[in-house]
Amino acid sequence: LERGPASAKWYDTRDCVFIEFCVEVSKDVNVNFEISKLTFSCLGGSDNFKHLNEIDLFHCIDPNNSKHKRMDRSIYVVYKKETLLNCLSVDFNNWKDWEDDSDEDMANFDHRDTALYSIRS
Repeated sequence: LERGPASAKWYDTRDCVFIEFCVEVSKDVNVNFEISKLTFSCLGGSDNFKHLNEIDLFHCIDPNNSKHKRMDRSIYVVYKKETLLNCLSVDFNNWKDWEDDSDEDMANFDHRDTALYSIRS
């Protein structure tokens, strides 16, 4: 059997993340939810291609409150994000998209990061 990841689409809401694994004629579907990881595997298509997706999650989840459902052409997965602290919010004034930054911007961040760590209370 050949092996490869299944193509997938996802979106999230405030409380949940939804993932659609696009596999036609799936069987032996296995979805394993861990606190910070999701593992999906199945056999797909008439040639029983082995699909395996291992996804490290950005948010911790409750594995007991997570579900999946096999449909004709897809397997749908939904998991609930753990509750975030209400006192925390994103500081958009300092928000950076690190993929778009230059090496110079990263060097400036490293200096700022060092300065913050050197502050003593």
